[in-house]
Amino acid sequence: MSVQERKERERAARERLIVATARELAEQQGWDAVTTRRLAERIEYSQPVLYSHFRGKREIIGAVALQGAAEMAVALRAATSAADGPRTRVTALARTYLDFAERNPAVYDAMFQLDGGLAFAAEDTPEPLKDAFAALLESLGEVAGDGVDPALFTEVFWAALHGLATLTRAGRLPPAAAERRVELVVDRLAVV
Repeated sequence: MSVQERKERERAARERLIVATARELAEQQGWDAVTTRRLAERIEYSQPVLYSHFRGKREIIGAVALQGAAEMAVALRAATSAADGPRTRVTALARTYLDFAERNPAVYDAMFQLDGGLAFAAEDTPEPLKDAFAALLESLGEVAGDGVDPALFTEVFWAALHGLATLTRAGRLPPAAAERRVELVVDRLAVV
């Protein structure tokens, strides 16, 4: 292995450490607790080393969002591939999405609530974000209904799930009816 290859491997490892530490700190204490000073202390590198990887917190949030999008896509595909039939797939997708948001609140915030400097629904949308949307579209496209653009339907269904996730986390919806909400979204929006 050349010196250059070793340096690149070490740099990539440092970057993964920074992202993992930011994510852990955000999940434990919220995004307000994630500062370059605290990250530098936790990973035992100087702040200039951190800035050699990321220009600031915004880029770190973006890196966490991309990681979360990739994880969500994997989780959605795993859940839907194990389901039999369109209704079961869409229900599994909805449950998995909401479960991901509940289990990973800081990551979910990085993906959809905070400014990570990422473009959505644009030419320069990063691949992990496109893939997460594709994971939704793969199951939702088949239940969009006649004459309905599958991508547009996926956006509306996604918006409903995002609303449920956000309102549930904020304590605005009673937890006892969570499963019934999933059933209503599937029954009323999807043509299954």
